[in-house]
Amino acid sequence: MSLSLLIILSFALFTIGLIGVLTKRNVLVFFLSIEMILNSANLLFIAFAREWGNMTGHVWVFFVLVLAAVEAAVGFAIVIHIFRSKRIVDIDQINLLKG
Repeated sequence: MSLSLLIILSFALFTIGLIGVLTKRNVLVFFLSIEMILNSANLLFIAFAREWGNMTGHVWVFFVLVLAAVEAAVGFAIVIHIFRSKRIVDIDQINLLKG
């Protein structure tokens, strides 16, 4: 695949993820959209690493995947805790941080 095609594919993934973050109110869809944004960045790292013949992009992908796994684990733990206490997963209805 050419570099320009991979950039367009990454941009499309990022756009879909951004639309999901901005429009959806379900917490699970929100986290999945963030994962899609991170994976679009991973695709760019791999594409440019292959284009330039440098392994630094592969190292960054590893760190981004670790970050995404930690974000998912902590985020889903918070979602499960909120769901058990409030029985909702709608972002607009969650107001636990209001003073």
